[in-house]
Amino acid sequence: MKVIAFAGVASAAVFPEERDLSAYTFEHYAQEFGVSHSNSAEYTFYRNLELIREHNANEDKDFFMTVTQFTHLTSDEFRSATRGRKGRMFSGLRQAVDLDFGEIPDRMDWREQDNIVTPVKNQGSCGSCWAFSAAETLESHLAIATGEAVQELSPQQLVSCSPNPEHCGGTGGCQGSTQPLAFNYTVDAGITSEKSYPYKGSTGSCQQSKILPVAFNDGYAQLPVNNYTALIGSVATKGPIAISLAAAGSAFQFYGGGVVSNCNDYDMDHAVQLVGYGTDGGKDYWLVRNSWGSWGEHGYIRLQRYGEGSEPCGTDKTPQDGDACEGDKTPRTYCGECGILSGSSYPTGMRKAPPPPPTHYSKAPCNFAEEEEVVVTDGNTVCAAKCSSDNDCPTDIPLGTDASVHCSPGKLDGYCGLKCGRDSGCPEGAKCVKNGVFALTGVCAFPTDSVVV
Repeated sequence: MKVIAFAGVASAAVFPEERDLSAYTFEHYAQEFGVSHSNSAEYTFYRNLELIREHNANEDKDFFMTVTQFTHLTSDEFRSATRGRKGRMFSGLRQAVDLDFGEIPDRMDWREQDNIVTPVKNQGSCGSCWAFSAAETLESHLAIATGEAVQELSPQQLVSCSPNPEHCGGTGGCQGSTQPLAFNYTVDAGITSEKSYPYKGSTGSCQQSKILPVAFNDGYAQLPVNNYTALIGSVATKGPIAISLAAAGSAFQFYGGGVVSNCNDYDMDHAVQLVGYGTDGGKDYWLVRNSWGSWGEHGYIRLQRYGEGSEPCGTDKTPQDGDACEGDKTPRTYCGECGILSGSSYPTGMRKAPPPPPTHYSKAPCNFAEEEEVVVTDGNTVCAAKCSSDNDCPTDIPLGTDASVHCSPGKLDGYCGLKCGRDSGCPEGAKCVKNGVFALTGVCAFPTDSVVV
């Protein structure tokens, strides 16, 4: 393909982290970001690269642009690839918001607090930003509430299992939903760890066997729309906040670093997390965590903040792309850079999940008198009850398994066990011990240092 030549641009002062893209080519880009070659991708890349260079040549720029994983996409393709949804204001289990914050600090960065914020994540091509925003905020508020080290919770559980009957912010899963719906869902279902229900980047079906709740909440607090004081007070005193904003513009597509101003976009389409605020070179900013991997400032973006009564405002004319439920096309007015004051929420009443009740088929010592520790193979045992048929076997099984109850599976002759296979998993800590090299099924057993004879 013939490479398109563009006119040169004037030089300008650069940010310390700004890259020299003067000799950067599509070949460099394809290798750096793993993009497959196509004529359209190459053409779009060079058009966007010229836009990036022109922006960076502005001596008065407040932020710089750079090549990102989205530089080969048109603006419409970028919008489609990254669109996520943020929640409308609905009743659910919404709690009253305490707006009496007292004196707040001049700056706040929750990343500086030990064990409050997890590493940046990547939602991939799934429109699951709402689930990442919710899971990340649940993580931080659980750590704050318990005083224990933050742990990574499962966005995939929310993507696959959180219901969205009114199609608010999308039709659910990778097609979009809302943080308040996620907060409501976790009141009863709880939320499990990323380890138990790892992220797949697709909606799939809800796998209840992977849900071992580590935390529950009482509901959520919804901040008043377009209220600067409520947002800065909440992030200063409550913790990181689940927020929404407009992210389809070039400021997000090619963001490299600095404080973004003049976003001029209020079409709500993305859910993120507010982790703080501060001032840089006399310019006040919001500190926002994204879910696009190492994009931007190591996964973060800073948006200019102006203060109570001074925030810019605009109209979201396509609310069905963002915070509306199905059939609701009423335009909204949002304020703040990129509409950051549009809608914000955080979970309330975070607490650790109680330990699960004892069940049969556990690791020794056994929980029930009718069970005994039975050797499956050398070094692998399980608590099992004697049986003559499947009907004799207890049906309560540990959380985190979809293995089936069976009498005399494999080497547990005359005992109950959990039959496992390629598509059926064992409880956490157990493994599927097969009966032979070519066996398709086995029995769940726990490794042990001492073998009972």
